[in-house]
Amino acid sequence: MNYDQILCRRVAEVPPSGIRKFFDVVSEMKGVVSLGVGEPDFNTPWGYSDAAIYSLRKGHTHYTSNWGLLELRKAIAEYMEMRFQVEYDPKKQILVTVGASEGIDIALRALVEPGDEVLVPDPSYVSYAPGVTFAGGVCVPVRTDAEHAFKLTPEALREVITPKTKAMILPYPNNPTGAVMTRADMEAIAAVLRETNIIVISDEIYAELTYEGKHVCFAEIPGMWERTITLNGFSKAFAMTGWRLGYACGPTELISVLCKIHQYAIMCAPTAGQFAAIEALKSSMQSDFAEVRRMVDTYDRRRRLIVSGLRNAGVTCHEPKGAFYAFPAVPKGLTSQQFCEKLLWEKKVAAVPGDAFGELGEGFFRCSYAASNENILKAVERIGELVSEL
Repeated sequence: MNYDQILCRRVAEVPPSGIRKFFDVVSEMKGVVSLGVGEPDFNTPWGYSDAAIYSLRKGHTHYTSNWGLLELRKAIAEYMEMRFQVEYDPKKQILVTVGASEGIDIALRALVEPGDEVLVPDPSYVSYAPGVTFAGGVCVPVRTDAEHAFKLTPEALREVITPKTKAMILPYPNNPTGAVMTRADMEAIAAVLRETNIIVISDEIYAELTYEGKHVCFAEIPGMWERTITLNGFSKAFAMTGWRLGYACGPTELISVLCKIHQYAIMCAPTAGQFAAIEALKSSMQSDFAEVRRMVDTYDRRRRLIVSGLRNAGVTCHEPKGAFYAFPAVPKGLTSQQFCEKLLWEKKVAAVPGDAFGELGEGFFRCSYAASNENILKAVERIGELVSEL
């Protein structure tokens, strides 16, 4: 049987994730110090897990509404208004998803017709471009660079908008660069978008992991609420990656279509996880986000540790202002892949080649500082050794 003739060509031609491909090798090596995994190294706080366990004992083992538990959607609405000053109707403007990743997928499928263009800042998270392709769209990279702290600029945005542009993904705080957009930065982007009919998919999963100032929700910018699907979730700030709980917020006309795809493909997000998420939000709001702040303060200390360590090792590294990644430059003379392979095989440090996140990621490598101080210090010492040898 000729499977090449059977498989959907646009899916078959998308290469495997540059992250997973690299870490398949890492998983089989001993003694590796990993700065690669993009997830918190904290365990889920016990109170959240206990709420899920209690829900099972109470017999909450059935489907919920396609939209998710109303109690959870009400808690999300309260959280969004309290933290980011945006209001959503929990009954028809909030959808509970299987992680923010599902939100990205169904938002693209709800919007994109074959041939539509979707703007994606480059470099960015590895799933965006393939998601556009799977939906039948055309991914159009939008240049960001170290000179502008990897922020999306209105000039770069204007250069790539065409009559075919349907949507834009706005991923800040950014993975892999750690870039953050200030209110002034957001307003400059909004000024460009007001001249268009472009819908914004704002992936704000790292919203709580902002180290200087406060995260600005793009939907809060005047005139942007009506054109924005805001995605967030519990993976990063609440240390709940394995629970797979996220949510999409936006105008009823948009979120109802996302729910239509969700109900046919997924049915509902895991029930026990929804009860854990309720506890995560309610306990956080009652305690002034003490548990979240504890984790963020730890990341902030690690952020300063890894940036200073890399710079002392002779590596150029812009200062990340959000998420938990540094994006240092590769020493001249090597590609991102070559450097990361040498780093892995010769020094047993795992980092992700920058080109995994887009063409403009070439010349950089991603280091996650969701790792212990000990491992960060050990890793930057070994990186320094390699740079000196080079």
